[in-house]
Amino acid sequence: MIKVCLADNFPVVHFGVKSYFKDHADISMTANVGSFLMIRDILLTKEIDVLVLDLELEGLSSIFEVKSLLKSFPKTKIIIFSGLSEQIYAPNAIKAGVSGYVHKKEKLETLGQSIIKVHQGKIIMNETVKKNLALIAKQSKSERLYRKLSNREVEVLRYLSGGKKNHEIAEILGLNEKTISTYKLRLLTKLNVTNLVDLVNKAKSLEIV
Repeated sequence: MIKVCLADNFPVVHFGVKSYFKDHADISMTANVGSFLMIRDILLTKEIDVLVLDLELEGLSSIFEVKSLLKSFPKTKIIIFSGLSEQIYAPNAIKAGVSGYVHKKEKLETLGQSIIKVHQGKIIMNETVKKNLALIAKQSKSERLYRKLSNREVEVLRYLSGGKKNHEIAEILGLNEKTISTYKLRLLTKLNVTNLVDLVNKAKSLEIV
């Protein structure tokens, strides 16, 4: 039996997922948490094979925190289960070490199949993400600069689009304000815009927010 922990903000998601897998032959919903801070406690006290994690989970501010979690608990596989754009967020998540990315628009049957495959050691992503990763791997460093946003840049753009100021983002990510300003300038250049309003609009068009 595959022991699974679901980490999500919303009780209705917990209820729906738990109900769906209640009588599943291979999957046991062993734990449910509503914040990122609770995950380590669960992983320290229970044997969890697969963590199903929403990137918008309360207390989770950076993909680097997910990477740190994987390093601390290497036996636990992580599947991102999120409503955020798979095309934008899945490549960075896979690069950080997660084993799969399932969009919340998918059926729970797909999530179940992904849990089983990830437990078997497979990496789960759709064909568009596979093509994006292959394209990125072939690009030169200069080409990547304009066609691919880094983990940090995506995070900074997301917070900027949410109305956060530079000093607020710096505090959330544990960086200094000057570094955030540098990321902001890079984003303006990469996305070919000249001001914050256009940057936010571009982020929305790319489904980053």
